[in-house]
Amino acid sequence: MSRPGPAAGAVPPARLTPVPHTVPDAVPDAVPDAVPARPLVVVVGDVLLDRDVDGTVTRLAPDAPVPVVDVAQVRQSPGGAGLAALLCAPRADVVLVAPLADDADGEELRRQLADVTLVPLGHEGPTRRKTRVRSSGQSLVRVDEGGPGTPAGVTPETAEPVREALARCDAVLVADYGGGVTRDPLLRELLAETAGRVPLVWDPHPRGGPPVPAAALVTPNAAEAERAAGNLPDPPAGQDGHVPAVADALRRAWAARSVGVTAGERGAFVVTRPDGDDDGAPAVVRHLPARPVRGADPCGAGDRFAATAVDRLARGDTPADAVREAVAAASAWVASGGADGFRRARDAGPRAVVAEPDRPVTRAELGARLRATGGVLVATSGCFDLLHAGHVSMLTAARRLGDHLVVLLNSDRSVRRLKGPERPVVPLADRRRVLEGLECVDHVVVLDDDEPSAAVADLRPDIWAKGGDYTRSGLPEAAVVHAYGGQVVTLPRLDGRSTTGLVSQVRASDPANATIPPTMRRSS
Repeated sequence: MSRPGPAAGAVPPARLTPVPHTVPDAVPDAVPDAVPARPLVVVVGDVLLDRDVDGTVTRLAPDAPVPVVDVAQVRQSPGGAGLAALLCAPRADVVLVAPLADDADGEELRRQLADVTLVPLGHEGPTRRKTRVRSSGQSLVRVDEGGPGTPAGVTPETAEPVREALARCDAVLVADYGGGVTRDPLLRELLAETAGRVPLVWDPHPRGGPPVPAAALVTPNAAEAERAAGNLPDPPAGQDGHVPAVADALRRAWAARSVGVTAGERGAFVVTRPDGDDDGAPAVVRHLPARPVRGADPCGAGDRFAATAVDRLARGDTPADAVREAVAAASAWVASGGADGFRRARDAGPRAVVAEPDRPVTRAELGARLRATGGVLVATSGCFDLLHAGHVSMLTAARRLGDHLVVLLNSDRSVRRLKGPERPVVPLADRRRVLEGLECVDHVVVLDDDEPSAAVADLRPDIWAKGGDYTRSGLPEAAVVHAYGGQVVTLPRLDGRSTTGLVSQVRASDPANATIPPTMRRSS
């Protein structure tokens, strides 16, 4: 669920709670101070109003050979830096610094950006609006109007809320959409000061200003990188491995700590130098491949990529690790329908996730897709043999901690290794079906390992929840969770409820079933 947003122009005085829902008796393990549970991210850039006009085409116009669209639905939502801010908001407290026009579309943007704190700047001209007209999911035409959107009236006095937000943030995302924000001298000065203190991700635009020095990560796509490199005094020559060469040339020209060039289905190339030393060791080049996905709408994938990267950098990841996570999130974004899929999922609620029916979804893909949809991801694990009130109480409490609950369910082989040859009492298919029938459980993933560390590393939940009968020293996966900035939470248990106790009761009451095979011989 979304939380109410503060008044426009206000800067939140303190951190919000680490998770959107709390359980009074839940006890979170300590998380290192260097990895904030819910960082403060400032997004600076140009905001658009994206409109989707959906309909069907069954005929041509009588006066021209053009299709006639019978409109079925019109949807609109923030685009540009507005979309980037919304994608950051489920996992961070967000301040959005952007020009906003005083018109009806500007008011609509303010209404839809209620989940973030707005620091509005003056806006030249009417709100920039991009309208896509589509038939049966196929785009027919895009209409751009409004603008130019250049920031107006930015002075040291009016920019004071911007300065205050940047002074307290854990990371910055600059989402440049060519409106002029990144060319404003005062805003550039403030961003340059901040880049020396916290990670700053710069998502550039061909009509925007160059990144400020010391940006932690600059994220052009391949076409933008080629275009920018072509304007350098000594552009890199075309050759094998040309994209990494372009990325390194831009890193030098922009004095950035790293540059990650996105290359669509090829993934991304990240170039960095140890400690930013241009005169020392050679640049480190990493290719981070993308998984093939079925999806025809990449709209917004760059925003998903940048929003994920800034979140990971704010939590202490290296640029390469941040880009690896961002590639997975962008792939999941495309597979889930792009910006249109995000808007539909937003309308349907935070639990909506689009999957590919023709291929099983891996644990890493599931985690990336849930994060792309938005919300806090909670996970837990267990055998859940003979589901009882204690199980349901724990699962319900875990779901209240966030917006998605994934259960890692031990396979039959794993249960036999952990519990003995007479368990499980209930086979995997039935245990899974019962769990999936619970309102509090969103996804069930089968776990064949005896302990979940590898699965947790793939899934990367924001919160790892376990019952109160576990201690931190008894959870080897806790180190994995803390390593990527997550939290471990132990939840209260209902005394006297256990599967072992239930099995013992059945044996005591019915000697004929004293030895219970993997499937119960007699139902009760």
